[in-house]
Amino acid sequence: MWVRTRVRRWQRRDGFDKIDLYTRGTLHSLVWGAILCEGLLSVTRPVRHSDAPAVLIAGTVLTAVAQGVCAARLVGRTLDSYVGRRTTEPRLVVLAAVLMAANAAGVLTLGAYAGPDEFPEIQMALAAVVLPFMTSLVLVVPVWTSTACLVAVAAGVGGGVWAAGGNALFALATFVSVALGNALVSATVRVSAWSLGVMLKLREAKDVETRLAVAEERLRFGRDMHDVLGRNLAVIALKSELAVELAQRGKPAAVDQMTEVQRIARDSQQEFRDVVRGYREIDLPTELAGAQGVLEAAGITCAVRDSGLRPGEHLPADVRSALGWVVREAATNVLRHGDPRRCSIHLDTDRDSVRLVVENDGVPQDAAGASPGAGSGLRGLRERLGALDGRLEAGPAGDGLFRLRATVPLPSPRTAVPSPLEDRRHPRPLEDRRRHPRPLEERR
Repeated sequence: MWVRTRVRRWQRRDGFDKIDLYTRGTLHSLVWGAILCEGLLSVTRPVRHSDAPAVLIAGTVLTAVAQGVCAARLVGRTLDSYVGRRTTEPRLVVLAAVLMAANAAGVLTLGAYAGPDEFPEIQMALAAVVLPFMTSLVLVVPVWTSTACLVAVAAGVGGGVWAAGGNALFALATFVSVALGNALVSATVRVSAWSLGVMLKLREAKDVETRLAVAEERLRFGRDMHDVLGRNLAVIALKSELAVELAQRGKPAAVDQMTEVQRIARDSQQEFRDVVRGYREIDLPTELAGAQGVLEAAGITCAVRDSGLRPGEHLPADVRSALGWVVREAATNVLRHGDPRRCSIHLDTDRDSVRLVVENDGVPQDAAGASPGAGSGLRGLRERLGALDGRLEAGPAGDGLFRLRATVPLPSPRTAVPSPLEDRRHPRPLEDRRRHPRPLEERR
């Protein structure tokens, strides 16, 4: 049962957690493996049969255990420091260095009692003493600093062996074995920590990407909500005011206006659901027809001109959708701002680009200095057109006119759609008629 639980916990970990656990386990295994090796070599037969006091042997073993506890704690902290999670306590590093020096002194003293000739394993024991400290040091100091420290420690250990009775060749061999062995282990530890750091950065980058995707989806949802409901709410407000006026005059036409408000409200509810589900599509011909119908219903003369599209030409679906959003937002702004009496929508297409110009009168005088980029609707349109390398210009055009111009480049070879005006000549499907306001002539 215990093994099964551990296996399930391991399987639930993601890739980085597994690599992190593996790296930490490897470093702790190196530390405790070196301590175990040094402890066993300190109680071998040459040492026990020498004149070394039992207190010295026991003290050396206990110092090795203390060094292992300190090094095991230090290696985890230095690994966290290397990957940027926390800072290392200098006091813990100093303590580890002191315990290493004390443990090396104990091993050298035991070697002096036993004699280097009778105790040649002293080279391995001294390398095991140095390894726990170097495993941590290589993670908190630059490479050149750790290399200099390793050379100094190896030289000190070699000198200690020579002082303990070993000849010059044995002392040199001790220096080389301690230096090369710990250099190899230190390089391996550094590479492992570097790999873990790269994995951590990739994980953080993935988290940032996920948060950006969520933020982008929120922006898309907010933009779609503004574009979808803005015009419909403006129409509802306009028709409600008209219905109130008709009701006050006792005219039965108020009932028709409220019926139309009810229909638009239901259509808005369905469009809201479509936005939430992410399945809503906007089409240019439908939006042109809907904009003309809504504006004319509000008493605004709307003329749609299509001088660029020839029968049989097609626009790409993404271009139609983007320009459809432009038409919807432009119609919303015409209804909500100023007191317009006429509006014109001009669609012009050539070989390289398609241009949509919406112009209306009735702009208030104080709008002359308004920023053409103001409003979340225009910002949303610029985002949509920017995805197609298009651009949007909006602002006063003089004589009380306001002009909105959208330009989208066309790919080559170009695929296009039947002229939006031609599509209006054909009856729209029932679903489209329910979703979008009908032109004035249809309602009559």
